[in-house]
Amino acid sequence: MKEMLKVNNVSKHFGGLMAIDDVSFSINEGETLGLMGPNGAGKTTLVNLITGKYITDSGSIQFLGNDITRMVPYKRCKLGISRTYQIPRPFPELTALMSVVVSVLYGKDRVNQSLDDAGYEATHYLEFCGLFSKRNVLCKDLNLYEMRGLELARALATTPKLIFVDEVMAGLNPAEAAKAVGLLERAKEHFGVTILWIEHVMAVLMKAATRVVVLHYGKKIAEGPPQEIADNPLVIESYLGSSHA
Repeated sequence: MKEMLKVNNVSKHFGGLMAIDDVSFSINEGETLGLMGPNGAGKTTLVNLITGKYITDSGSIQFLGNDITRMVPYKRCKLGISRTYQIPRPFPELTALMSVVVSVLYGKDRVNQSLDDAGYEATHYLEFCGLFSKRNVLCKDLNLYEMRGLELARALATTPKLIFVDEVMAGLNPAEAAKAVGLLERAKEHFGVTILWIEHVMAVLMKAATRVVVLHYGKKIAEGPPQEIADNPLVIESYLGSSHA
């Protein structure tokens, strides 16, 4: 498989805290890579480094052959990197439709695209995510599951090649969580995107991921196929303690 993203010996500290410590891994085109670890392991910090919210202290990041280590976030987006957030970040006073329109216009170099054309395109993403009937509802009036669907619609509307999905299960009941997993699987197939799935719930990644990277206190402690990761003593210890390992 073609290598899409390569993270090389990346580190990041905040004051005296080493949040990411010499982490390296790659993502291949078309796969679902799981990123897991206990709370505070550094998962979201690592994604923030790749998407450009933070800049690395050392190491480098390549995406589709481009060095994006110090690239500003909007340029990374236009190259084809998008994300969702564990805590949804809607535009509360915009409708669901207009929120996705922003992503349509932001993610593409279409200087002459009209709002009407962008709106028409945005409805496609809302419909795919099951939110067409909510298109005229203010984002602040959506429930949590609907906001998670809107996060995905907005991410897809930038026409990404790689999507980071950050703990989509958080706060959802089992039925909603199952629907969310199914929606992500359909998005991967329909839009041909590659996914890095950040998740705290191990059982989800065991089913969804082709390969898993595990962080603990900012360090990569394991990488491999899901079943191999589930049986890894270091991973078991990081979640359950040394007595269980």
